[in-house]
Amino acid sequence: MEQNSQFIPAELIKKKKLGQEHSFEELQFLISSYVDESLPDYQMSAWLMAICFQGMTRKETSSLTQIMLDSGDKMDFSHLTPLCVDKHSTGGVGDKTSLILAPIVAACGAPVAMISGRGLGHTGGTLDKLDSMEGFSTSLDLPQFKNMVEEIKLSMIGQTKEICPADKKIYALRDVTGTVESLPLICASIMSKKIAEGIGALALDVKFGTGAFMKTKEDAKALAENLIFIGHDHKLKISASLTNMNQPLGKYIGNALEVKECLEILEGKSHVENNIDFYADTKELSLHLSAQMIFLCGKADSLKEARQLAEQALSSGKALKKFKEMAEIQNAPDVYNLPAAKYTHDVFSQNDGHISQVATEKIGVASLKLGAGRMKSTDTLDLSSGIEIHFKLGQKINKNQKLFTLFSSIVSDFSEVEGLLLKTIEYSAEKQKETPLVSEIIYGDNYGQ
Repeated sequence: MEQNSQFIPAELIKKKKLGQEHSFEELQFLISSYVDESLPDYQMSAWLMAICFQGMTRKETSSLTQIMLDSGDKMDFSHLTPLCVDKHSTGGVGDKTSLILAPIVAACGAPVAMISGRGLGHTGGTLDKLDSMEGFSTSLDLPQFKNMVEEIKLSMIGQTKEICPADKKIYALRDVTGTVESLPLICASIMSKKIAEGIGALALDVKFGTGAFMKTKEDAKALAENLIFIGHDHKLKISASLTNMNQPLGKYIGNALEVKECLEILEGKSHVENNIDFYADTKELSLHLSAQMIFLCGKADSLKEARQLAEQALSSGKALKKFKEMAEIQNAPDVYNLPAAKYTHDVFSQNDGHISQVATEKIGVASLKLGAGRMKSTDTLDLSSGIEIHFKLGQKINKNQKLFTLFSSIVSDFSEVEGLLLKTIEYSAEKQKETPLVSEIIYGDNYGQ
């Protein structure tokens, strides 16, 4: 298309460089021009970098969300009762709750429409975990996706080319120009895709700590408040839970290994080692977020009732049955058909003491070196690879006690990864004070407890 002579890209870049606010029309011009390729990469890159330095107002961020949302197709589940609901996590190490909470909520009768992503960097992706189950198809088209949500209350797929194409194109550019870590760009990217799902309610899991993108609770809260503002502006019933990512969540890191953990939790199993249930935090966060979803979508009148419904769906086996029903329709009749690693290796402590701090992100990076994740989007995964965790923060550890078990089908010499992992743990003579798994819950206006 011909560029609107009313707007000159260089002038808009300069405007943002000076920290001035864009109008909706200016933003619409920039995004539509980039999507139709009349605006070149180098000008969009310059504009994105200006945003990284100068930020955007909440009004600009909400407008950008709407423009990216309008760039593609939108689902519509407004005819469903209760409201269609989803969850979004900002990512962490061993974060696998989607595979548990989605079937829990669906088993309670609330429709769950979940369009997820793949892992990149030290954080895992829901689609990669689903791929671990032999045959599972995450590439359903939108009519198939809509039919499943309406018929069985649950489907989990990847982003299609029809959903927010502007975001997909801009994110690819952000990824190679060092402009990923910008609060307004992150918020618009997340929320445009979620709103495009056609949901009416959204529970956010905003993580902070050594394994999260946001290292401090204050930064996580700022992100959560911006996401809630956009969601509320787009008529979503929304909450954000600020959750602790100062250690890996649960027992396993890695795709097939995490599916195994989720299936065992759905079966009602625990994993007790040294008097610690290593599944407890995964189960608790899954139930917490399930209750948020059930409450927000209107299936329960209170959080207490929502939590009771979630616990009943899990303990009765209804959630496991729902998960298997979804998997069978999406071409994975045997959810237990998971790849097994060819090689394993145990890593033992070289110190005595209480575990006082964990460099969680570096543990995530170690799992990449085993083949469990990707540094760039074109990397091929070893779905069998990963890490089993044998400790929790505050635990008393003796020298030569097992800390990690490593799994891989492509790495047989584990010496490099072992060396990296041994540097991720700090010890203290005394046990440190424990921090809660869920630190705070923030609600959109009028959606308080």
